[in-house]
Amino acid sequence: MRKLSIYREPSTGRSLFELAITLIPFALCWVAMVLAVRTGHFWLYALLLIPAAGLVVRLFMIQHDCGHGSFFRRRSGNDWTGRLLGILTLTPYDYWRHSHAVHHANAGNLDGRGIGDIDTLTVDEYLARSRWGRLRYRLYRHPLVMFGVGPVYLFLFQYRLPIGFMRKGRPWLSTMLTNLAILVMAGGLIWLVGIGPFLMVHVPVVLLAAAGGVWLFYVQHQFEETHWAEGESWSMPEAALHGSSHYDLPAVLRWFTANIGIHHVHHLVSRIPYYRLPEVLRDHPELRDVGRLTLRESLSCVRLVLWDEARRRLVSFKDLRRHGNSGPAPQAV
Repeated sequence: MRKLSIYREPSTGRSLFELAITLIPFALCWVAMVLAVRTGHFWLYALLLIPAAGLVVRLFMIQHDCGHGSFFRRRSGNDWTGRLLGILTLTPYDYWRHSHAVHHANAGNLDGRGIGDIDTLTVDEYLARSRWGRLRYRLYRHPLVMFGVGPVYLFLFQYRLPIGFMRKGRPWLSTMLTNLAILVMAGGLIWLVGIGPFLMVHVPVVLLAAAGGVWLFYVQHQFEETHWAEGESWSMPEAALHGSSHYDLPAVLRWFTANIGIHHVHHLVSRIPYYRLPEVLRDHPELRDVGRLTLRESLSCVRLVLWDEARRRLVSFKDLRRHGNSGPAPQAV
């Protein structure tokens, strides 16, 4: 970790450039999509939908770096940039920053699950549940829920009311002010372009970006050879390096996702700006193959739903049936 600390220093000029080459193309895409809807050129609308959503993902990743204090040198620059971007990404900055810090502090810790991560049961915990409890977990982990219903609920509803943070002043205030700013922004855009074009453009773009963001977060920790531990056997460096994947995406996807796929390095030193993460892999090639996942390999991660403490890996429901693990007697949930 000490060796990587030299990459922590952000460049203000580079950060402003990265922000500009994301915000300006997004604005241009948004305007072009509105014009396409108004003039009936739906082929152009369809052509721009995925790039526009990808730019929202990139804006979210810039907001993510602001939350780690790694995008600008000054905390005020990070915080206010993050708060303003939260209006576009529908993510209240201070609320998200707090829950994400909990995630970083407890990633891979079986004793620290529950905030800012994907709910993951061990095999024994799953088998100890009642039939209804198992069914609920199966529904939660189903791809249509995880990457369809889940992102809609998370970004449209959960982020609007910070349950669990009611007594924490700044996350609560940030959420309410973000909600107000979103209403003002939406009202202004509806007044400018009309409610039909606004709903056809902004809502699908943001929700598609939300699904992409959830997918990225999922594969960064939910892969077969990931690392979980508990008690004194858990250590942050080991969990960061082996419990986070190196999602080795094609170059264009690395750009849209702001190098977040180099997630094991990010968890080791979260203050490294995303545009410096490739430098780390270049200078430390031994990190390239740690937890490496290709785009094709990542698709199989969807089936991995339970942590098998005996085998020290994530397994699928099919694996559970195949190995005939009877487990403890079901209990009421």
